[in-house]
Amino acid sequence: MRQHNGMTQTLLSFGHGYSARALSRILLPQDWRIIGTTRSEDKAAGLMTEGIEPRIWPGANMIPALDAATHVLISAAPGEDGDPVLAELRDEIAARANQFAWVGYLSTTGVYGDHQGDWVDENTALTPATKRGIARVEAETAWAAIPDLPLHLFRLAGIYGPGRGPFSKVRNGTARRIIKPGQVFSRTHVTDIARVLAASIAKPNPGAAYNVCDDDPAPPQDVIAYAAELLGLPIPEAIDFETADMTPMARSFYAESKKVRNDRIKDELGVALLYPDYRVGLKALLAQEIGA
Repeated sequence: MRQHNGMTQTLLSFGHGYSARALSRILLPQDWRIIGTTRSEDKAAGLMTEGIEPRIWPGANMIPALDAATHVLISAAPGEDGDPVLAELRDEIAARANQFAWVGYLSTTGVYGDHQGDWVDENTALTPATKRGIARVEAETAWAAIPDLPLHLFRLAGIYGPGRGPFSKVRNGTARRIIKPGQVFSRTHVTDIARVLAASIAKPNPGAAYNVCDDDPAPPQDVIAYAAELLGLPIPEAIDFETADMTPMARSFYAESKKVRNDRIKDELGVALLYPDYRVGLKALLAQEIGA
């Protein structure tokens, strides 16, 4: 086992979901120990098959895991009562701040709010326009308030990857090309998220924030159209945003439009994106599906 200050390199991962599991696939072959929390027995059983030591949380006593941790990753989203990890374990985490070599918090580019299609970077003021964005800023602030905690913030764009792409909706006819003039989103492949996290773990810079996204912010309807082209299926018809039948949650995603700069992950961490735009990413996803 790899060591840090005499301790086995151990990642304690709160809310061990899609992005965290991608990171595990990088760390486990490097002889890391990984403890991951999940809310259900079924998911815990799945984590065990991947080499993760599961903990059902809330519920499990997390003190032994905290005592063993050299690194901490927080993927759990804030709820009505704020950040769920801090709500239960803030004092215990604060007491061990100097024990950890690295702490990573997975946030969202939603913290920047709406910029009407203009560019933002990590120095842009945080002006969230949605409840989710506001909750994330509050969580970022709460984590940053813990003295001596080696915190790193990762503001993730829209995540896609294996099992999370537009192909199934295009195939079954439920994909929609919602048109809102000027609307652009940034996105990121889950493998590139994992590679950014691994690069940060190898080169800690406590207090840093990183935007994690690809090089090509694009209108969402373009992504759907390209997926249809790859599949050789008809491009779904265009639907005007103003008259589209959408849930309040779906509509809220269109409340913000911005292009997100990712220079810092390249310049500071030396990350060369495997999937620099959605075209490369979708082609690779389809090739994986066909080869599976």
